[in-house]
Amino acid sequence: MPVTYMTHPLIKHKITLIRKPETGSSEFRKLVDEIAIMMGYEALADLPTKNVEIMTPMEKTVQPVISGKKPAVVPILRAGLGMLNGILALVPTAKVGHIGLCRDPETHLPQEYYCKLPNAIGERQIVVIDPMLATGGSAVAAVNLVKAHGGKKIKFLSIVAAPEGVSALMAAHPDIQLYVGCLDHCLNEHAYICPGLGDAGDRIFGTD
Repeated sequence: MPVTYMTHPLIKHKITLIRKPETGSSEFRKLVDEIAIMMGYEALADLPTKNVEIMTPMEKTVQPVISGKKPAVVPILRAGLGMLNGILALVPTAKVGHIGLCRDPETHLPQEYYCKLPNAIGERQIVVIDPMLATGGSAVAAVNLVKAHGGKKIKFLSIVAAPEGVSALMAAHPDIQLYVGCLDHCLNEHAYICPGLGDAGDRIFGTD
């Protein structure tokens, strides 16, 4: 499936603000929330609907509502938590799962330390969220876990991505839909996105 790159000027503007080192944690969290809302609005445009009959103050009418199992939102810990409230603002009834991954100090490969997903995951639209898509290792591992639990309809939302991460994720999982707020130009020798915004988790939670 093709990758969708966000073009809305407000998303671009807010991503510029979170890149600035002087943007503190409180403002950073607020901006990430707002970016997640706008990206989620685009990514969830194809949610299925069904018609139901309701009574307005004026008359009976048939109108659309979201149908099927409630969507599942799955942040990759810990930085993905920064985008969670933004998606839940759009779909408050969504179920929430969590995937925890850490990097093995010797192999540098992602290792699972936690995975808890909603039930009937195969019947839900799944939205995996992580602000940064760098090498793609964690993203690929997270989608592997979702699929291993039966997930089928998967969207992945990332605010800032490197070309290397996009290529790796789509090569491993060409059947998912990837939404990127901004595509940066490369990874540096430490696998940080350039120009990037630093460590998203540290900036969201105010840690070093």
